[in-house]
Amino acid sequence: MSGNGNAAATALARIQTDSVVAMLKALYPGLQFEIIAMSTTGDKILDTALSKIGEKSLFTKELEYALEKNEVDLVVHSLKDLPTMLPPGFTIGAICKRENPCDAVVFHPKFVGKTLETLPEKSTVGTSSLRRAAQLQRKFPHLEFKSIRGNLNTRLRKLDEQHEFSAIILAVAGLQRMGWQNRVGQGALGVEVRAKDQDILDLVGVLHDPETLLRCIAERAFLRHLEGGCSVPVAVHTVMKDGQLYLTGGVWSLDGSDSMQETMQATIHVPAQYEDGPEDDPQLVGITARNIPRGAQLAAENLGISLANLLLNKGAKNILDVARQLNDVH
Repeated sequence: MSGNGNAAATALARIQTDSVVAMLKALYPGLQFEIIAMSTTGDKILDTALSKIGEKSLFTKELEYALEKNEVDLVVHSLKDLPTMLPPGFTIGAICKRENPCDAVVFHPKFVGKTLETLPEKSTVGTSSLRRAAQLQRKFPHLEFKSIRGNLNTRLRKLDEQHEFSAIILAVAGLQRMGWQNRVGQGALGVEVRAKDQDILDLVGVLHDPETLLRCIAERAFLRHLEGGCSVPVAVHTVMKDGQLYLTGGVWSLDGSDSMQETMQATIHVPAQYEDGPEDDPQLVGITARNIPRGAQLAAENLGISLANLLLNKGAKNILDVARQLNDVH
């Protein structure tokens, strides 16, 4: 089993991998698991914004190579790092229960007690996400936003010890997994495996959290249909309530001045954990979940595609095209 991250970045990756191993050990006490730490392109290139690197598999390529060579059998990812279209031969065999999907603002010690609204004019806020920067630029035009890369330790050290950033934006889930609540593929963990390795698929398939799975299918379908990635500001969020799956998606220009956001809903039955699913094994948005009824998965995928089409019909393509062009130039 592998968790991505080099020696300097393994803390969160190791915690995430350990959590999956603990669940598997509880289900299969007779099995032994070996954890192998590996580094990826995304871990190594830290002086360039993610949106500028131009590589869609920044945090997966090296790990998938190890899977292909049978050097590892499972790879644990933050689901947000997995492209919506995986290379042939790979699939997401499990999506664990999602933790807090929100973002957190972490302030420099001298600005403790401030908010983004009350930060001084021209204060610099660090983030690795075009989506976060565009959304915040629209709401807080008095601030400036700059790319910040590295693992959580590195980013927090840059914030605390240097004077470049007044605040940085991080995922709440990562801070919580590291035990740093006091500083507070986003919130969900995905386990990638070989698509035709039925033994491993059966092994990890019981880790699927049905609600998180269906929400992630809808989100990934939306992103795939819009061709959303690190180079454009696209956001998506889901809520499941009373048998209804609510999907909210939006697109932004790079500076946040132009935006479009819509919400759609669909009735989707969330099945019991071990309800029998279809006999076949087709993937949806890179995910294989045989123990979840096919109809529920298709309904979630259709919701994501429908919302993407609604935005495209209202002119989202123009916003995204301009954002891609500007991102390529700067």
